[in-house]
Amino acid sequence: MSRWPLLLCVAIWTVLLTLTVAVASFAPVIAFVTTISPSSSFSKSCKVDGIVRIPLDYPKEVMCFPANMVRRSKLDFLLPTLFAALVVAASACVVRSLGLWESDRD
Repeated sequence: MSRWPLLLCVAIWTVLLTLTVAVASFAPVIAFVTTISPSSSFSKSCKVDGIVRIPLDYPKEVMCFPANMVRRSKLDFLLPTLFAALVVAASACVVRSLGLWESDRD
């Protein structure tokens, strides 16, 4: 019996899991960066140029900071990527520990 259908199934599930985790980890980062950008209508509520509003838990609370204090760093790309890789690796270990593809050789 050929193992190609099984390998194809594993490859497809791995790609789907990786894409799902990537989207789930990058979506909050993209939403936050878009929200605090100076051109965002959300940040214009400070009514001063060069000031950025930071979203808080309660919509009526307003915290404004100078734009030079709130900027992207290299970690903004690195940490979500590492998190996605960690989640994919942990998921693969869980699936392997369940032994779903082990065959009975008794």
